[in-house]
Amino acid sequence: MIDTPEPPLPEPANLKFLRLLVTTLTATMIVGLLIIITLIVIRYRDQSAPLPDTITLPDGTTATAFTQGPTWYAVVTAGNQILIFDRATGRLRQTIDVD
Repeated sequence: MIDTPEPPLPEPANLKFLRLLVTTLTATMIVGLLIIITLIVIRYRDQSAPLPDTITLPDGTTATAFTQGPTWYAVVTAGNQILIFDRATGRLRQTIDVD
């Protein structure tokens, strides 16, 4: 008597769906990881002028907040003013009174 191999059984539909779902999620994770790495590389390649070691404020002002842009940085003072400085030279560009 010779044993003949049985033909393979068809794959169940829910197993096909699960395999497709896992493959799609894996591809999505890979694409997302590549996007995150690209954004980190772009962010660290930003060549804006460095900030100065110290910021000299006008007499009698106290800093309460700080923010920056590509060509400027700003200091919010306790006297409700925003002092905008040039990033390259450190020179005071503009003073904005906040009411």
